[in-house]
Amino acid sequence: MTAPLRPSRLGTGLPPFYCPLPRDLVHPEAKEVESRAVAWLDAFGLYPDPVERAWGLATHSADFSCRIIPDGDVEAVLLFTQWNYWANAVDDWQDSGSDEVGTAAVVEHGVRLLRTIEDPGASVLPDGPMTRALRDLVDRTHAMLTPYELRRFVEGTRDWLLGAAWRAARAEAGSMPGLNDFVAMGPLANGTRFSLTWSDVARGSRLSADVLSSPALTALTDAAGFVVSADNDLFSYDKDDHLEPREVNLVNVLAHQEGCSPAEAVPLAVALRDRVMFLFTGLRARLEDGSDGGDGQLRSHLAALGHYVAGSIAWQTRAPRYASPRNRYELPVPDARFPVRYAEQPSTTGTGPPDLPALASWWRHLHG
Repeated sequence: MTAPLRPSRLGTGLPPFYCPLPRDLVHPEAKEVESRAVAWLDAFGLYPDPVERAWGLATHSADFSCRIIPDGDVEAVLLFTQWNYWANAVDDWQDSGSDEVGTAAVVEHGVRLLRTIEDPGASVLPDGPMTRALRDLVDRTHAMLTPYELRRFVEGTRDWLLGAAWRAARAEAGSMPGLNDFVAMGPLANGTRFSLTWSDVARGSRLSADVLSSPALTALTDAAGFVVSADNDLFSYDKDDHLEPREVNLVNVLAHQEGCSPAEAVPLAVALRDRVMFLFTGLRARLEDGSDGGDGQLRSHLAALGHYVAGSIAWQTRAPRYASPRNRYELPVPDARFPVRYAEQPSTTGTGPPDLPALASWWRHLHG
């Protein structure tokens, strides 16, 4: 007899998602991108056996890439997709719970990865399929991106790796961080700027450094990253709920702070997430209204931020990596998905700045 699946600590279903943004957009060449990306994975032998290959493809990295970049140059979207398959393989190694994957190992690999991106000839990673695939990615990335776009991509990769190292350090210490620390540093592991660089590259967006680094647009980008990170903590919760100590994510941080169960912490996580989503939509609208009517580059970038948030939800809804997690299934279920609902309004009536310094400063940009 097959043992029943372990129930989710979050309850019987995910809460409704407040997302007043265009949804279910996808790049028209998504099938071509997926086919070419999988052929690339197989050519480099990225997965050592059919089981690992099945779980690697279950990330649906092509779907993610084509939903957050629903238009633009196919070659750029393809290269971004291949980066995502490769990065998810690294992410699975980081989240494996193996005794060999401590903070020191995550930091050591991260530094070597960054140096390889910045200087492909540095030869600081051991040979193997992952390194050979990485070198191909890096060579093609250097050929496609301008020097400034490459610098943005490196900084986005650094965010991802620093966030992953911080989470690994907290897990190794066996202690949950406080909520303010988590909301300040935890979302870095999401790699928001890693993804948004490719969105601009694919669409040919060439915003100046001063605009991209302006305080208001920086706050808006960080708010998008927080919402996507919070959503991922909900969708991916079951995938890592076997780990001890418990994974450092928004639900577990709130449960620890409030002395409650993960299921009881979900409404608290959603309320905070919805508050930031409300800020995101308001600030995004202000920046759009205040832009020069001819500033199509800024409008395109602001639209891309919306695609990033909404596309991430649509992708995670359909990804077997989350809907049929490996700690419950021997192989991913191809058609597994979450029955996601959308909410018309935030789950909380409090839409002002929360009592968290790491988030509250974003609200000062709402009114210029």
